[in-house]
Amino acid sequence: MNRSVDGLVSTIIPVHNRPKMLVDAVESVLAQTYRPVEIIIVDDGSTDETTQVAKDLAAKHPVEIMYRRQANQGPGSARELGRQAATGQFIQYLDSDDLLLPEKFELQVAGLRSATECAVSYGKTRYYRIGDPPLNEAHKRTGERIEKMFPAFLRSRWWSTSTPLYTRGICDRAGSWLPLRNEEDWEYDCRIASFGAHLHYCDQFVSDTRDHDDGRLCRDLVNFEVVMKHRARAHELIYKHAVRAGIEVHAPEMQHFARELFFLSRQCGSAGLSTEAKNLFFLAQDASKGKVKLTELEIYRMLASCFGWSRMGAVSEKFDNLRSIIG
Repeated sequence: MNRSVDGLVSTIIPVHNRPKMLVDAVESVLAQTYRPVEIIIVDDGSTDETTQVAKDLAAKHPVEIMYRRQANQGPGSARELGRQAATGQFIQYLDSDDLLLPEKFELQVAGLRSATECAVSYGKTRYYRIGDPPLNEAHKRTGERIEKMFPAFLRSRWWSTSTPLYTRGICDRAGSWLPLRNEEDWEYDCRIASFGAHLHYCDQFVSDTRDHDDGRLCRDLVNFEVVMKHRARAHELIYKHAVRAGIEVHAPEMQHFARELFFLSRQCGSAGLSTEAKNLFFLAQDASKGKVKLTELEIYRMLASCFGWSRMGAVSEKFDNLRSIIG
């Protein structure tokens, strides 16, 4: 990355075929009450007018906006291209679907400057569909004050991409975004969590996550098998991050993730991904360490050894679907 500029907030916006939403996202950054800011738009192989819209935005605001383009590789690769170009002391990732509220940078930069032990600041995020009025309700767990990302991040990625503001130092330490097309953001945040990073909490609404019918980012271009492969890889890495962070097997969050690994193993098997199914299963077994339904895991392993991981995954998924219907 380039040498950082003191006080500058770099906002990285990956975009694929989102011309109107891109304009909204960029305008929400330009409307910040805080300065200085820079915006890096990364065009992830758009095939519509998004490319021209992005270039026009950069031409209209040459001091604050730079434009980069790559062949379609997904949001992880796009964010990494933006990260390499960023020069800010603080890093903001923003999906082109979403918005920042005007005082976000002012509040969170001040928080990080006052709480020097913290590497990330987060606040409350709203969630709504485009066209519906936003409700002042905190999305996921962004309304809670949480000191560190782990172990809570083993249960879920409990904020949106727009929610946190990172210090440049923690992003440099985390290194490159991986070229994953699904759950790349969860893996990245768990990598940061593994360092034991402290969180600053801003008890105000700072961003909006907006849902719509067009599919978020570039994932609508990806077939199910690719999605499952990338989810499997992300889960393998998240488990390694948790182990490196020293989260013990008896922790409820680790046991929750063990069940998540087992469930995803069965899904991968059903999708015909035998290698991923087997790898995830043994990670689930390792994460359980005899604490969670070991008998169920042992029975499943024996049956999978006899009938194959793909067949067992398909049978298990049908059974799970039937059980959900029956209730």
